[in-house]
Amino acid sequence: MNMNKDVILTGDRTTGQLHLGHYVGSLRSRVQLQNEYKTYILLADVQALTTHYDQPGLIADSVHQVTLDYLAVGIDPNQATLFIQSMIPEIAELTVIFSMFVTVNTLRHNPTIKTEARDRGYTDLYYGFLGYPVSQAADIAFCKATLVPAGEDQIPHIETARKLVRRFNELYAPVLPEPRILTGERLGGLDGIGKMSKSMGNAISLNASPEDVHAKLTKAKTDPARVHRTDPGHPDICPVFAYHQLFRKEHAEEIHASCSQGSIGCRECKHFAGTAINDLLAPFHERRNHYEQRENEVKEILIDGTRQARKVARETMLEVREAMGIRYFDL
Repeated sequence: MNMNKDVILTGDRTTGQLHLGHYVGSLRSRVQLQNEYKTYILLADVQALTTHYDQPGLIADSVHQVTLDYLAVGIDPNQATLFIQSMIPEIAELTVIFSMFVTVNTLRHNPTIKTEARDRGYTDLYYGFLGYPVSQAADIAFCKATLVPAGEDQIPHIETARKLVRRFNELYAPVLPEPRILTGERLGGLDGIGKMSKSMGNAISLNASPEDVHAKLTKAKTDPARVHRTDPGHPDICPVFAYHQLFRKEHAEEIHASCSQGSIGCRECKHFAGTAINDLLAPFHERRNHYEQRENEVKEILIDGTRQARKVARETMLEVREAMGIRYFDL
């Protein structure tokens, strides 16, 4: 039973299947926390449009695929409310209200927006892309969430949400709580450049087969200074060693020593890491297969969760309108 006063809001953009970076950064903490807190998990299909507006088919399919990922890793629909963002019009309404007291310069200087725009080669930003943090603030505020499990790159967005909520409360009435972020660990990509990311093509999907996991790790970057198997390695700068630290903690020190002494080769090191990752993914695959055979059940989970979220959203927006003095009558 969810007994704590904190309310959790978290979720993912539906632009494809989730990967190990999502699991390490947020998913595993969601599974741990869902039994302790009231938890809302959104499938952010509207926010997926900020970068994939020309691929509505991909977004629609990803709603189903990401739901399967959630259920596979252990999200329990009896404990967490899974819902589709676009089916909650009150979120869009709150986004518009919040947009009235945030400046364009504030959004332009958001470091996460700047980084993603640079990585995607955007020279001129669409309104939706620039306003992503405002939309995210509405996601958080509609259910009065106080805790947001997310990666470190989301810190600027959560700070924007805090400022918008604070400003609303100052202008009108103390209706909305200020959220705080709960950051997870960061998982580096297979290419050794930045974090694991779908858009960078350096990720291992949560639905990857054992063969695919080993194949991807075979191509993963390692210590560039290590040319021969017997050369002393530098595991602290090797992306693959980071996987040992996360998925083979009990053997990480041994791998560190062996690599540093040149007594283990990169191929063997990658194989051990791949085996550990496959051990982690095996129960995910089993649960995913269970739900893949029950499409109607998955659909009902989303319908029920979205209905619950919509009810909460209506109640929050009535309070918001009341605080602003624009609740003229009820329809």
